[in-house]
Parts: sequence; structure tokens; C-alpha cells
Amino acid sequence: MRRAVLRASGSWIVVALAGSCLAASSEAPAQFAQTYGQPSYAVTPSSPWQNYKLRLAALARQAGVREATIQQNVPGLSVNDRVIELERAEPIARTSNGVVGALSPYLRAHVTPTLINRGRANYSNLYGGLRQIEARYGVEAPVLLAIYGHETSYGLVTGSTDLLQALASLGYYGRRREFFETEFVSALKLMDQGVPRWRLKGSWAGATGFPQFMPSVALRLRADGDGDGYANIWSDELDGLASIANYLRDAGWKPNVHWGIPVRTPAGLNRAALRTTVTAQRCPQVYRRHTRWLTVREWRSLGVVSIGRSLPDNEMASLIEPDGQDATAYLLTTNYRAILDYNCSNFYAISVGVLADAIAQR
Repeated sequence: MRRAVLRASGSWIVVALAGSCLAASSEAPAQFAQTYGQPSYAVTPSSPWQNYKLRLAALARQAGVREATIQQNVPGLSVNDRVIELERAEPIARTSNGVVGALSPYLRAHVTPTLINRGRANYSNLYGGLRQIEARYGVEAPVLLAIYGHETSYGLVTGSTDLLQALASLGYYGRRREFFETEFVSALKLMDQGVPRWRLKGSWAGATGFPQFMPSVALRLRADGDGDGYANIWSDELDGLASIANYLRDAGWKPNVHWGIPVRTPAGLNRAALRTTVTAQRCPQVYRRHTRWLTVREWRSLGVVSIGRSLPDNEMASLIEPDGQDATAYLLTTNYRAILDYNCSNFYAISVGVLADAIAQR
């Protein structure tokens, strides 16, 4: 058991940190006084929520968050029951037994004429800055815009939930406690860097800004896209787009490699021989739908025919048939997997690629 002395609301409280829960110590204050000094008042029982806030304060201190930031933001937090309800209902809490719906309806809903036209307008309006971001990070500008469009409808829907309250509540709920506690501390670190709390608004699960980054990702990868020396992902579009590019590059994006292409597959394709034998450590159900890697030349020799755009013969690609053998399939490059790193869903990643191609009028 590790012991820590916490300061809350100006008074010293002695608590014990054990396992995954921080609770008021039941030991006599005199035993703590030998190590920490006498507390300024007798230790009294607190509610589970109050004790949990002490845990969050302790974690923040251990991570080097300024005491003033902790005192100004942690003691007054209240539970957000709504985000807990949403977390409880998330698909991750259930199993679909591998059953996946059809891609075609998803594309109709997520690659709409409105999103395409607004993406093209953004491409035109931000062209100069986007070209500079492309040159710096090596990521195609239409892909950046497609993610921006998917995540926030080009900045129109970024979320209005207070991140500190949401992340604290989700940590308190406990299903993904370690994850949400890390994000809570990261949000406090953003405040230490000068981001005001009123800016830290976002989705119920803690994603924030134009790229919808979790706080830990914002700390690590937000980038300055307009050259003013500050990475403002909450109100500067070029900063948001540069941050998405920085994320994809960090996830392994290779310059001058397209994400993938639509193809037709022959009826006699031996799909059993093409199955991958590798189990992905992350999102195994998502990657299980991909074949093993072959060159584009090898795919062509098997009768796989591109629809429109092609890929270089020596480019490595895997095949996915999201709607079965008699529908459009896709050859996917390594850059598709960088998009999956952003959101580990084949439907999401394909729709990003399809929207990007439409924005670029490919």
C-alpha cells in the first residue's frame, strides 16, 4: 500500500492509495503523523465520489500537474450521469459475435453530396495552407479534409461537454478507469500549458477540438499549421488539419502512397488461400477482414481489376470485400492502416478514403 498526503480545499487530508481505489484511511492519524506530520483536522469518512476526486488529485500531482491547476479544477467536480449512461451503452461493452452490417448504407450516410461539396469548398479556401501541410507531413490534403469532415462536419460539431467533468465521471464509473484517468490528467496538463478550461469541451467520451483528439493525443501531436507559433486545434482550421497530418504521420503514413482503390474480384478467387495468418494485437476483428499482403501485380494476376484509379505494380496491398463477393472490394495500402489507427473501423476508414477521393474529384 502506498500512502500519499493530499491537499484539498486548503486543508490536508491523509488518504491511502491501494489497488484501483483511493479511500480515506481507517488507520489512526497518529500513525500517519510519524511520517507526514499531524493533519490539521481529524480524518472523517467521505463519500465515494469525494474520495475518488482525491485519487484524481493524487494522480495529477504524481504526473507533475501544478497544484494551482488541481485546486482550481478538481474539488468542485460533480458526477455527469449522462456520460456514464452513454459509456454503459457503448458497443465495446457488448459483443456482436463478429456480425457486421453492410458498407453501402454506411457510405450513403457518411459520404454525402453535402460533405463532398463542403470538403471541396474547404480545399479551395485553405489550398495554400493545405499544400504547405502536405509538403511538411507527406499526407494527402483530401484525406485530412475527409477526416475533418467525418469528425466534426468541418468544425460545426465539436461537442459541448466539459472534458474534466466527463473524464472524471467515466473514470469513476470504472469500466475503462485507467484510460480515462490518464486522459483526465492529460487535460489538466493542457491547462498547465495555457489552454483555458472553457476551451476543453468536446464529446461525451473526451475527444476535443477540430481533430477530436483525446487530451493525451492533443498533448503529444497537436501541431501549428498556420505558422503563428501556437497549435490551436479548437478554433484554427489549419492547426487542426496539421494536427491530423501529424497524427497520421506518427501512425506510419508513407508519402506518395494512396490509401487504396476500389476493385472487382473474379468469381473463382481462392479466398481461403488469401486469408491472413497473423492476429493483430489491436482491433483483431477489424484486421481479420483483410487478406494477407500481395503486390498489386500479384493481385492483377489473380484477376482483381481496378475500378478507375490504379496503384503501382510493386505496391503492397491487402484485399477487403466489405459487402461480400458480389460487391465492390478494395485493395488497401499501408496508409489505410494509418487511417484505422485514427478510428479502428473498416467502415470509417473506407468512408474517409472514398470521401477524400470525391473531394479531390478522383
